[in-house]
Amino acid sequence: MHRLTVQYFSPADPAAFDERYERVHVPLVHALPGLKSFTLTRPQALGAGAPYLVAELWFADGDALAAALGSPEMAAAAEDAAKYEVASTTMFSGEVHETLG
Repeated sequence: MHRLTVQYFSPADPAAFDERYERVHVPLVHALPGLKSFTLTRPQALGAGAPYLVAELWFADGDALAAALGSPEMAAAAEDAAKYEVASTTMFSGEVHETLG
């Protein structure tokens, strides 16, 4: 499995961010080709600097992730993500290795 993780920090208006993210962005992500799973987490800080929202997009392998990243659907999701008023956004991807089982 490969995972694309997006962290959103300190939205200017959390209620407006949440409403637009759920109404507009989530459906755009659901349309990504090859998407196996999409999870959202609102972390509770165990120290300083926790993001406001963490989105994790799961794909079968690196080829599926690459195809999604190059798709028109991802372009639409990226265009929408650029409209959010947040202090910062961090995005990274990688192969996931299961260590239990």
